[in-house]
Amino acid sequence: MENKKRNILISEKQIRERISQVGAQISKDYEGEEIYILSLLRGSFIYTADLVRNITIPTRIGFMTTSSYGNGEETTGTVKVVNDIPDDIKGYNVLVVDDIVDSGITMNFVMNHVKKLDAKQVKSCVLLNKPERRKINIKPDYCCFEIPDVFVVGYGLNYGDFYRNIPYVFNWEN
Repeated sequence: MENKKRNILISEKQIRERISQVGAQISKDYEGEEIYILSLLRGSFIYTADLVRNITIPTRIGFMTTSSYGNGEETTGTVKVVNDIPDDIKGYNVLVVDDIVDSGITMNFVMNHVKKLDAKQVKSCVLLNKPERRKINIKPDYCCFEIPDVFVVGYGLNYGDFYRNIPYVFNWEN
């Protein structure tokens, strides 16, 4: 893949600007309250770090690891909890943060899991939304960018175990 040309879909500057806007909106929507950010590892760690720096209200942060892709480009359709939520989230406003929602399977699974733990409210926040791939009817509450049905990497999204460190979102041209 590396010998193919990168097609930048979303630049580093566009990402920074949009995350600032989403962080401001979350701060406004939850003004006077506290939130618990639940970052889904590994893909969302970069997005979560940048997002929380743009949120101005009291914020707790926790991490959960799920797996449904392995090293492939297609979901297996089954979500496995690798590392569960480390904190008691009962009574919290929980914002589930992920890098991308495409099939909706993982986000739906995690949101239902969080609801069973008696969270006060559960909403979702994603960097990328790929609605053409939806298998479960779910719409992110907060979203930075909607993208077409293309395989993307960079800014936390990986191919194999690589490319998460690239500061923009791209795909390879054919």
